[in-house]
Amino acid sequence: MKNRTYVKQLRNIAARGSIIVFFIMAFEVMIMISPFAFFFYSVFNPVLHWLERYSATRWLTSFFLPHMILPPTLFLQAIRILGSVLFVVGALTFTICALQVYLGKIFKWGIADRGLYRIIRHPQYLALGLWGIGMSILWSRFLVLASLSLMFILYYFLAKDEERRMLNQFGEGYRHYMERTGMFMPRQVEALLSAPLGRVPNPALKYVAIALGIPVVVIGSGFLLRVITLSSLPIQTSRNVTLVSILPEDDSLSQKALVELFPGPDAHPNLSFFKANKDYLGYVMPVDYVMQGMIADTGGEFHLHQHHDTFALIADWVLNPFEHLRRSPSAQIAAIHNVDPAMARRHHCPLAINDPALRCEACPFRRIVFVEIDHSNKGHLSGEKLFSFDAARVPVFFIDLNVQTGEVVNMKRVEKATAWRDVPTPAI
Repeated sequence: MKNRTYVKQLRNIAARGSIIVFFIMAFEVMIMISPFAFFFYSVFNPVLHWLERYSATRWLTSFFLPHMILPPTLFLQAIRILGSVLFVVGALTFTICALQVYLGKIFKWGIADRGLYRIIRHPQYLALGLWGIGMSILWSRFLVLASLSLMFILYYFLAKDEERRMLNQFGEGYRHYMERTGMFMPRQVEALLSAPLGRVPNPALKYVAIALGIPVVVIGSGFLLRVITLSSLPIQTSRNVTLVSILPEDDSLSQKALVELFPGPDAHPNLSFFKANKDYLGYVMPVDYVMQGMIADTGGEFHLHQHHDTFALIADWVLNPFEHLRRSPSAQIAAIHNVDPAMARRHHCPLAINDPALRCEACPFRRIVFVEIDHSNKGHLSGEKLFSFDAARVPVFFIDLNVQTGEVVNMKRVEKATAWRDVPTPAI
């Protein structure tokens, strides 16, 4: 009896621990834009660096969906919107179901069979799963997917254990309840999805198949989405320089920028920072693009963790899936404090252009932040290969370019770090 109680306690601790691990990893993005970022990374960053040290685990720190780059296709835009929807719906549903369960315990309502519990037996776990999937889309590091898979596995077995306890406590009443409801989905849907498992005669093999199948499906989906993402990026390449546009509509401007960098077929780039034996990836963006600090340390204005509007920025990131990438830091803070965003953006322009006649949305200037690609290949890499797991990206410099005239108005070398120092940040 004591052994059984001990095993049950271990199972509960493992399940509760898995959700804590998941939310620590998933809410990394929220911590990144808070003043507590470096306290968090003093503990978490060594884990990321340890994973990056080995080729077998390096992929875990990478991203499988666009985070800095505006999703360039309708499919990827739909996935991003789905992430916000699942995050909000999952969080609200989990809260409502939790209140129903705990109020039921307080008022001794017996079996929880009202609301969503009339259709499925574990709506709390379903809501938690939806919340987790939404969070994985919003902060799409493979490590988050891996921890989500672990959470799914442990909570499946925890739910099975809870049902055994409910049968012992409520007997036939709970058995009838199980017969008319699904475990995590409506009974008909669950029967359809679990049909392949019905062919497995041995219960132990069935549990093994579930434990192995969950990470294969979850992490495999991440790899598939990464392939789709990389093949969809607006990329322009010439010689040893590849440009990717943060805003898909800037793809034509990337072409113009390459023409200015390579004025002739045999010409070298018009910038002294380039080395002929190195490969470069340049991010083309508005000069005041809000998330450029994730690529390189281009200035304190883009150190989002030093701002004190963390919750407002998080809400904007969840509720405005695309607009939050188009707003500059000054425009975002102005909107938060109910100030004219256009005026704030003009007065905080990194190029100090305070021209009332110049509309920011029609600005001819673009910033190109260049990172040097360190890889083990003998030849040059370009295009999608620059985002491979074993390619290290080191910030080197940025330029501010008038894409209409071709004039380079600013050129500056940067430190070999991002605004978050050596924390692994998204490459896409």
